[in-house]
Amino acid sequence: MSNDIRNNWTLAEIKSVYDTPLLELVYKAATLHRQYNDTAEVQVCTLLSIKTGGCSEDCAYCPQAARYSTGVNVQALMKKEEVLEYAQKAKDAGSTRFCMGAAWREVRDNRDFDRVLDMVKGVNEMGMEVCCTLGMLTGDQAQKLADAGLYAYNHNLDTSKEHYSEIITTRTYDDRLNTLENVRKAGVTVCCGGIIGLGESHDDRIKMLHTLATMPEHPESVPINALVPIPGTPLGENQKVDIWDMVRMIATARILMPATMVRLSAGRTDMSIAEQALCFMAGANSIFAGDKLLTTPNPSFDEDNAMFQLLGLKPRAAFKEEKQYLREAVEA
Repeated sequence: MSNDIRNNWTLAEIKSVYDTPLLELVYKAATLHRQYNDTAEVQVCTLLSIKTGGCSEDCAYCPQAARYSTGVNVQALMKKEEVLEYAQKAKDAGSTRFCMGAAWREVRDNRDFDRVLDMVKGVNEMGMEVCCTLGMLTGDQAQKLADAGLYAYNHNLDTSKEHYSEIITTRTYDDRLNTLENVRKAGVTVCCGGIIGLGESHDDRIKMLHTLATMPEHPESVPINALVPIPGTPLGENQKVDIWDMVRMIATARILMPATMVRLSAGRTDMSIAEQALCFMAGANSIFAGDKLLTTPNPSFDEDNAMFQLLGLKPRAAFKEEKQYLREAVEA
């Protein structure tokens, strides 16, 4: 089975997969998905903005950039008690991974970072997988997060290296890759994907998937986001992403990275249950649950529970990989 896990994909091979007629592509992805994963399980993650707005970056899609007028109010770093209360609600509603996002360009070694480390410890003690997305990290900072109990770090590539400067000019693609390397070296799992609908070409999407699928180790989670156009941002007038484009991206990601969690992320609010079901069939096995993704709307827990019941899906247990590994070690 592990023969399907490759890190030496060529651009031509990925283009050939991506260009497969859609129903055939979904069939191939679904077949691999079934071999590597329990297709009835979906990882349920909750994302909370612990520090909102006022970011110095110029990401063209983001309502939290200080330079755009989007109606997002700047909010200081939340208190630990509030965050843990939110995490408990998410856990009670069925989430097994809790992700905390701060609108920072990079982590600074200050009291705010110390407070985040404390939050990580608190969520970890609740028995949830804890994830952060805080911008760029040094090796030391990644290690501190790991020592506090961080399970995953999210740092998306967003798009291809070639298209990146059209979307962000305040940091480089290599800055992103360096942070991912620091996270990997600290022993924290990597959550890294991208956004479609940024005005990129199909070739840009293929190149982004190539970067992910040829990393020395595939990211453990790959979120596929559809742009949610926010008025006031440079991409506020962009067209809504076609559902077939999302299905094609998810299926291609599943074929390239069979054992990875492929997350159906931003853009779910605009999708019917039938469209989301197609994404699950194509290989998506992770979602964000809860009313908001940082500052953009998201389906409610109740809506998702109803969808799970209809489709016969169940939330994946927390720390499943570790429990499986320990079981196998004991049996050996």
